[in-house]
Amino acid sequence: MKKLIIAILCLVFAALPLAACTPGGEDEIKTIRVSEVTHSIFYAPMYAADALGYFEDEGLEIELTNAGGADAVMAAVLSGGADIGFCGPEAALYVLIGGSNNVPKVFGQLTKRDGSFLVSRVDEADTFDWSTSLEGKEILAGRKGGVPAMTFEYILNEHGLYDGQNVTMNYDINFNYMTAAFESGTADYCTMFEPGASEYEKAGKGYVVAAVGEASGEVPYTCYMARENYIDANPAVIEGFLRAVMRGIIYINGTDDAEAAQLLLPYFDGTSADSLETSLRSYKEVDAWQEDMTMTEASFGRLQDIIENAGELEKRANFADLVDTSFSSAVYQELNG
Repeated sequence: MKKLIIAILCLVFAALPLAACTPGGEDEIKTIRVSEVTHSIFYAPMYAADALGYFEDEGLEIELTNAGGADAVMAAVLSGGADIGFCGPEAALYVLIGGSNNVPKVFGQLTKRDGSFLVSRVDEADTFDWSTSLEGKEILAGRKGGVPAMTFEYILNEHGLYDGQNVTMNYDINFNYMTAAFESGTADYCTMFEPGASEYEKAGKGYVVAAVGEASGEVPYTCYMARENYIDANPAVIEGFLRAVMRGIIYINGTDDAEAAQLLLPYFDGTSADSLETSLRSYKEVDAWQEDMTMTEASFGRLQDIIENAGELEKRANFADLVDTSFSSAVYQELNG
């Protein structure tokens, strides 16, 4: 009997730390390590969720690390250096088609289109046409093989423009240095994310003539993913994380841009509230965020079309092999039921 009691007590005490770490519990906040592809106002809903305490409401605290690229995000997730990766789903797609048995699963989508804007050296906002304005011109749109450049190439091809034939895609400049290269005189057009595009125009250096995301259509541009064993072991964490970000999307979409910009100001040192306000307005106008955070099979198909068009896809993948929509669908129904 004594041995039985001791065994029972051991089981009870062993269970206590697990209960204390349960998301939403009162005794302890669970820290989630999130590796983001870059830090951008394009991801405003996630930062808003953090600022408004939505993660804390779920018993979570996010520890954000700027990986500086999708490859680095994927490496962090696969090595266990990050619990959740935040980048384009193509990073997981490449792992899948490469035959790995350790493929992260995409469980939520934040942005649903390219977030860049095309900037010209001349004011042609009222006359710009994808089929005619770019013919014979040189464009800076990112590194070869990167989704920004592949998406832009896809748009060009849809309008009868082909690199090396009637338009020139300059792949020589690293993504982080494109704006500086453009300012120094390289190329006729350059793609820029916000707030860079608006600030560049405000400074009188160029003119925003088109939204790349409007021309490309819906594409699962930036998503959340994790190893399957992490998802299986932490379903409450995944649900709580998505619930917090979805509430962030609701806040950003339903809040005055100036008010939201003030909330986000501490997340962007060196950026003015006016720039953040303009950026939020620009992204709302192009309908940048996936409200239900559920990737569609159609948009996943378009992403593969884009990568295949660029000659970077060895074979196509099945939607269900890479994406789990169950968590996002359930949380969205809960919030909007």
